[in-house]
Amino acid sequence: MTVTKMSWRPQYRCSKFRNVYGKVANREHCFDGIPITRNVHDNHFCAVNGKYLAIVTESSGGGSFLVIPLEQTGRVDPHFPKVCGHQGNVLDIKWNPFIDNIIASCSEDTSVRIWEIPEGGLKRNMTEAVLELYAHSRRVGIIEWHPTSNNILFSAGYDYKIIIWNLDIGEPVKMIDCHSDVILCMSFNTDGSLLTTTCKDRKLRVIEPRSGQVLQEANCKNHKVNRVVFLGNVKRLLTTGVSRWNTRQIALWDQEDLSMPLIEEEIDGLSGLLFPFYDPDTHMLYLAGKGDGNIRYYEISNEKPYLQYLMEFRSPAPQKGLGVMPKHGLDVSACEVFRFYKLVTLKGVIEPISMIVPRRSETYQEDIYPMTAGNEPALTATEWLSGTNRDPILISLKEGYKAPSTLVFKAPVKEKKGVVVNGIDLLENVPPRTENELLRMFFRQQDELRRLKDELAQKDIKIRQLELELRNLRNLPKNV
Repeated sequence: MTVTKMSWRPQYRCSKFRNVYGKVANREHCFDGIPITRNVHDNHFCAVNGKYLAIVTESSGGGSFLVIPLEQTGRVDPHFPKVCGHQGNVLDIKWNPFIDNIIASCSEDTSVRIWEIPEGGLKRNMTEAVLELYAHSRRVGIIEWHPTSNNILFSAGYDYKIIIWNLDIGEPVKMIDCHSDVILCMSFNTDGSLLTTTCKDRKLRVIEPRSGQVLQEANCKNHKVNRVVFLGNVKRLLTTGVSRWNTRQIALWDQEDLSMPLIEEEIDGLSGLLFPFYDPDTHMLYLAGKGDGNIRYYEISNEKPYLQYLMEFRSPAPQKGLGVMPKHGLDVSACEVFRFYKLVTLKGVIEPISMIVPRRSETYQEDIYPMTAGNEPALTATEWLSGTNRDPILISLKEGYKAPSTLVFKAPVKEKKGVVVNGIDLLENVPPRTENELLRMFFRQQDELRRLKDELAQKDIKIRQLELELRNLRNLPKNV
């Protein structure tokens, strides 16, 4: 009998990113003493750009967030000024990619607001937004800026609608109404000509945003999708979700054929949401679990097996959310290719985590820093709305070059009027309320009923006291 010997050989891949490691900033370079929001909404509650760090905070009587200049590290004063104009909890914040001091926020009060942060940061509480946008009939959970066009903002609400805003005129210009449940995530391709969404109805959609047409749709029965990200220009989508066995899972899709995922890979058996982050310059994918301290990273390729595991950053401190520094804000002299700002709720700390490629040479590493998207828009709002698409304007990061932003936001003067888009009143045809909203309404009405009962009881006591005094006065002798 002949025995055939099988030689086993490990599959080594030559990759310049196989030794990338995560480095947590020293304590003095963290942001300490921040009352991070305890809201359970599945968002990052954090946004960062080359100048400022913004964090949604815990507050009573409305929603607020902090805006801290990046150089002001260390312990934050408890009385540090806040942006606090919303009447409900703030659910999402995003910096304008082209104007450093403009930030958008959305809230449970159904509004989207645009704020202009003064140079050097806030000196007192800010309550007046430069622009208030009302079109949603329910709370607004997600906002996204268009990646190449100036002053185009997308918002997704619990009324199952996506509104496209033209901030040049301060009005909604398009309503995308193809979802049958709450929208969980939105992501754009590189030039912003396509939008992909995940939804509670377990469907993954690729949408042409200007027409609202659904180009592709996947009914994810086995892979319950939560988050989605466009993988640059490679015509691929990556989703994170839960398998039928309740394990965390990722899936890779061809954006032009969503009938079946290209690959599905189980990650672990933990229950926290997986946030995906993609760097189109290095083709690296980062997976960060909500409620745990791990960040896994992979390299994406166009050929099988498509997804190559690299390494894992581990930390005992659980993360509530993560902000990501834009590419032009990284330290190229330290070979930093990605930077997270990790929200550690238990400690009230924001920790910067730098992902570094170990290199001995101190010269500029052109192979890990290709030309990247800068902070200049490729299109005006009018051009994009008329059907034009353009790739981002690229810059080089050589010698730490940072192009100064010359754009200025000019808020339009608005008159109060009815919100009608495409002939439809956006505040009508309200979908059924979710179970959480009904519970919140029930408890709010109970509190109001209790308050009214207390008021009536106090008035009843006062009436009895007055009646007693009147009776005593009547019983007084006439000569008194």
